[in-house]
Amino acid sequence: MSRSTTPHGRTGRPRRTSRAEILEAARRLIDRDGWEKLTIRRLAGELGIGATTLYHHVRNKGDLLVQLLNDHAGQAERPTLPRDPRERVIAAATAMHDTLAAWPWAAEVLTTDGFLGLLDESALWTVETIVGGAIEAGRTPEQAVVAFRDIWYYTVGEILVRAHSGREQAQAESIPRHEIDFTRFDPARVPHLAAIADQWPALAAHDTYPQGLRALVDGLLFSECPGS
Repeated sequence: MSRSTTPHGRTGRPRRTSRAEILEAARRLIDRDGWEKLTIRRLAGELGIGATTLYHHVRNKGDLLVQLLNDHAGQAERPTLPRDPRERVIAAATAMHDTLAAWPWAAEVLTTDGFLGLLDESALWTVETIVGGAIEAGRTPEQAVVAFRDIWYYTVGEILVRAHSGREQAQAESIPRHEIDFTRFDPARVPHLAAIADQWPALAAHDTYPQGLRALVDGLLFSECPGS
């Protein structure tokens, strides 16, 4: 009887894994379980490779998130920017909003200290455009940074509130939903809320980001005493 000379277990070189495959697998994990639960070990398991092999491509979780964010921003479509600095700032902020709204976890990651500064040039074009537009509109560099910061806070806040609200709706069966009902309060103490109590849910559901952005940009660029 002849004996097989094939050794037991996996043989040969480890399967080669591309950067694109790694980022796609990381996206799947994040979409399924959230970015907080993303680990190098779990990503390696998703790819069917050893964690040691994965470390040839990414240094750690932070490096992986930066690569994901740069890749996501690089794939986003850039609008044609207007000549007018006010309209240019609005266009860049809207593009930033739309890019992050399509992937809300990215907005959450970018709120942690230092992450914005880790992005590459292609991912920072909105920041450059907003700061540059503010300076062209007459703000000092310091005021332009304040303008970007305020636009950034407004944009990310709007995205996260809507994303978290949507998440609660998706989990309505397991998490009690608290409807806003101002009719239960004393009208003498909250007269204005009582007067529009029946309209509040519909009004709160409106997408007011574009109007709010224009009002914010006008105040930041054209007020006599902008913050510094």
